Amino acid sequence: MAKRKTKFVCQECGYESPKWMGKCPSCMNWNTLVEEMVITGTKNRHTTGIQAARSPERITAIQSEKEPRVTTSMKEFNRVLGGGIVPGSLVLIGGDPGIGKSTLLLQISAQLADKELTVLYISGEESTQQTKLRADRLDIRSDQLFVLSETNLFEIRQQIEQLKPNFVVVDSIQTMFREEITSAPGSVSQVRECTMELMKLAKSYSIPIFIVGHVTKEGAIAGPRMLEHMVDAVLYFEGERHHTYRILRSVKNRFGSTNEMGIFEMKEEGLREVLNPSEIFLEERSQGAAGSTVVASMEGTRPVLVEIQALIAPSSFGNPRRMSTGIDANRVPLLMAVLEKRVGLMLQNQDAYIKVAGGVKLDEPAIDLAIAVSIASSFRDQPTKPEDIFIGEVGLTGKVRRVSRIEQRVTEAAKLGFKRVICSSNNLDGWTIPENIQVIGVETVQEALNLSVDK
Repeated sequence: MAKRKTKFVCQECGYESPKWMGKCPSCMNWNTLVEEMVITGTKNRHTTGIQAARSPERITAIQSEKEPRVTTSMKEFNRVLGGGIVPGSLVLIGGDPGIGKSTLLLQISAQLADKELTVLYISGEESTQQTKLRADRLDIRSDQLFVLSETNLFEIRQQIEQLKPNFVVVDSIQTMFREEITSAPGSVSQVRECTMELMKLAKSYSIPIFIVGHVTKEGAIAGPRMLEHMVDAVLYFEGERHHTYRILRSVKNRFGSTNEMGIFEMKEEGLREVLNPSEIFLEERSQGAAGSTVVASMEGTRPVLVEIQALIAPSSFGNPRRMSTGIDANRVPLLMAVLEKRVGLMLQNQDAYIKVAGGVKLDEPAIDLAIAVSIASSFRDQPTKPEDIFIGEVGLTGKVRRVSRIEQRVTEAAKLGFKRVICSSNNLDGWTIPENIQVIGVETVQEALNLSVDK
């Protein structure tokens, strides 16, 4: 006999409790526990395992099979996924509302359908007529692209088993529900169970499935944290709504490199890939402006040149402001303390505003030297040399430390016409410097600042 019991589940973190509590003890949020019904003692008739039970095998006896990846017409999309779409993979794409997730997946679906592959686009938020309107705007006309407006996962499973598509898109996972679970769509239980069912479909039939996930106001994907652990890849679609450029970033990928980044530009006819993002980020750089430097940052396997801008101004308050956009906010006061202690710049009564131009986010240590040079340049009101690039990690002692993949960074700088690269002296050995660029090694931040002044 089936038994019914209730439990209270936190809608933010997935914490479960047998009784209601006003404050979740896991994520410390208030009024997030919701009552859900649990049915025990029965086996779900709609759920099937990935495969029959097997006995353990020696890893040396298992035959490895390399399945070819399916590539799309967007090279940037293929790069983020590690070279293409892996059969049987489950990919989660998250992003802010209106950023272009549905547009991107509809374009990818059309490109796959043009290769005579059957694609099923399932929309739980729009009707088929609304999806058709977007397809007309994107000039999508393919007989192999099928559209379904449905939220019941049991009906979706039947359509997939009947159509047998090569690819499936689910937009979005928060609208899907299973009848045997009494909680509302979008709840922790519904999101977890629906994702598990889709994962079994992907592995059983070797169908790549893309699912769209909503994000919370903090920017994380809504639902339980388990959602990101269950899928094979997690992609974040980032960008400012008032800017045309979008960034597709990989934060998890079982079949490729993490931290890969693809750049797209939003046009009236849809998303267009940007094959050389360094030129885009530097095209509006002002020459001879104090507080502006260029750094070569590694995004996955690709070097990207971006401009870092700093504005240092006297503070009118007791506590100076430290604001940053595109970099870690804790890194700015740390580097300012190094400049004040090791270089002698009196920054304790100065407001600091740091920005990475173009809306890109940088989180690697190699940008420390460029930030420090930008702050010093703005404080002294002395422009840096426009043909210089600064690469290096700055320690608390003021020493410039080595960074990885210096050869790729320098090659990208030489390709765009820069003349000098200032980096750690420990990065000068073990590789060949290109002919049309000069690489200068420094030991401390003070040495880098002496070389940066545009005289």
